[in-house]
Amino acid sequence: MAKQKVAMLTAGGLAPCLSSAVGGLIERYTDIDPDVELIAYKSGYRGLLMDYKIEITREMREKAHVLHRYGGSPIGNSRVKLTNVADCLKNGLIKEGENPLKVAAERLAKDGVTILHTIGGDDTNTTAADLAAYLGANGYKLTVVGLPKTVDNDVVPIKQSLGAWTAAEIGARFFDHVSNEQSAAPRTLVIHEVMGRHCGWLTAATARAYMQRTAHNEYIEGFMMNSQLKNIDGLYLPETHFDMEAEAARLRDIMDRTGFVTLFVSEGACLDEIVADREAAGEEIKRDAFGHVKIDTINVGNWFQKHFAKLLQAERSMVQKSGYYARSAPANYDDLRLIQSMVDLAVESGLNGVSGVTGHDEERGDRLRTIEFERIKGGKHFDTSAPWFGEIMDAIGQPWKAH
Repeated sequence: MAKQKVAMLTAGGLAPCLSSAVGGLIERYTDIDPDVELIAYKSGYRGLLMDYKIEITREMREKAHVLHRYGGSPIGNSRVKLTNVADCLKNGLIKEGENPLKVAAERLAKDGVTILHTIGGDDTNTTAADLAAYLGANGYKLTVVGLPKTVDNDVVPIKQSLGAWTAAEIGARFFDHVSNEQSAAPRTLVIHEVMGRHCGWLTAATARAYMQRTAHNEYIEGFMMNSQLKNIDGLYLPETHFDMEAEAARLRDIMDRTGFVTLFVSEGACLDEIVADREAAGEEIKRDAFGHVKIDTINVGNWFQKHFAKLLQAERSMVQKSGYYARSAPANYDDLRLIQSMVDLAVESGLNGVSGVTGHDEERGDRLRTIEFERIKGGKHFDTSAPWFGEIMDAIGQPWKAH
């Protein structure tokens, strides 16, 4: 086998898998061949453009197991889109007249990289495919194997993205504390906004983890610290629709009876209603070149707070977001097992010259395989027909219908 030089990078937002995935790649290559040269590009594609590298030393290899204990990324992240020439130029990542894709590809060739591992979402991994295609067209063979990272769990056709299970568990832990705020004042509305711009999986999974976490709590009758305090009274996702007037009446009844209401809201929930409401108020909504609303300019939690606080006659209302707390956590046991299986396949695929993204392929019987790049895309919707989701909604007692 020809001598290999392996590079890796992490890109996009954080997820509770990056540190462990980097550590796992280092460990696996070291187990198979300690002489394989390993480098990492610092801060994702930014480091690739700017030639910021980390040489993986022998000491780093020996201590790579420590990375499984941490969240974040040990090699840094950034949000750089190699096909966005204007943005790369604006941020000083390329010179006038340069093509970022060409600069990055030529850097990989100059560094002698034969295998590149990209740990990120659909944009990260499809950009890596573009790099490989460019190099292949210019006579340089590069094997690119990605690992799927997103707390939203929204990559097509991958059944389970790395870090999503952990984000749900940590989000539930976060809200277990926040829910006690219901005892701070009469008629309190607490809204838990969870990450998930287009996909409600994380919000639903966080609600499930929270309900499981609090299911067996012991309480003392007569005090406010009771099972009702830990209830979820409403769950709202991009994939579901509800009647505002009917929902307000239902929640108002809960507020009148208990003195508090708890809502779990995906950051992409009720987008059409929110946009219509803000446009009716004369606000101009920012859209991209395709006419799609820029979701990062819409504050969903605040919209729910504004409307429901008034409708429920809440004396106190608050929005709490678990996103950054959850996404920067170290991987939990379930994710560590998933990471190991995907890393082992990624290394095997890299050494065998098979490019793609490792994951359980929903269109191939959920089999763990290296999925072809052209089939990778974002925006997967949460399947609200999943039995466990129906059980959650039944437990909440909330009428709903799928969009």
